[in-house]
Formats: sequence, structure tokens, C-alpha cells
Amino acid sequence: MADEELVDPKKYLEERCKPKCVKRLFEYQACVKRVEADETGHKHCTGQYFDYWHCIDKCAAEKLFDKLK
Repeated sequence: MADEELVDPKKYLEERCKPKCVKRLFEYQACVKRVEADETGHKHCTGQYFDYWHCIDKCAAEKLFDKLK
């Protein structure tokens, strides 16, 4: 058996899922623009960031677990 380099399909699947999560990405980017004007440092976009990645993870998981042995 030859030494084969294993490739993580998760990164590939995440890239393919990003177009499906564009709405969440735009919400995050809009939040970042709003927060840039905050001089107090109390506002943040953590919720929108996690919403975006949750969308990508959910999409990728459906296809990823089908590939596992």
C-alpha cells in the first residue's frame, strides 16, 4: 500500500457551501461597517460571525458525514 497523503474534504465542502450562505455573510459585513463607527469598543459582530459559520458548517456536514467510513 503506497503512502497517500490524506486530504481533508471539509475545507473543500466549506468552500462549496459559502455561496449558499451569502445572506449571512452580508449581514456580518454590514455589522462590521456599523461597528467601525463605535468608539466605545463595546459593540461587536460575534453573533453574525457565528451565524455565518453555522450556515457553512450545517451545509458541509450534510455532505461530509456521507463520505466518512
